[in-house]
Amino acid sequence: MSDYAPVYALIRDVPKGEVASYGMIASLIAGVGPRQVARALRAAPKGLPWHRIITSSGAMADHDGAGRQRRLLQQEGVAFKKNGAVDWAQCRWRGPSQAWIEATGADIETVMEVIAGWGR
Repeated sequence: MSDYAPVYALIRDVPKGEVASYGMIASLIAGVGPRQVARALRAAPKGLPWHRIITSSGAMADHDGAGRQRRLLQQEGVAFKKNGAVDWAQCRWRGPSQAWIEATGADIETVMEVIAGWGR
């Protein structure tokens, strides 16, 4: 995937104070996997809220900006557990906005099924 625009559009939809995993983003874009989301983030444009995307375990990915990522999330009010992982129960992204769904033409029933699988 060389055009990361769909990935960036979805990441922009993750609101302040919430986090999504690489897999959550990938699950909503046909033909995209978590590693492609990670690649897109490495090439992210300025202003993209990259820090809101974390690993499925709730940890910061192993990269040079992990400390900065944690600080940015803390500034947004993201809760962390004693083990250092994000508290998914409090901060998990609830899914894309109606505006994103309409703009992409995504099927609402499919989106809801995907979101229901995130908590499992």
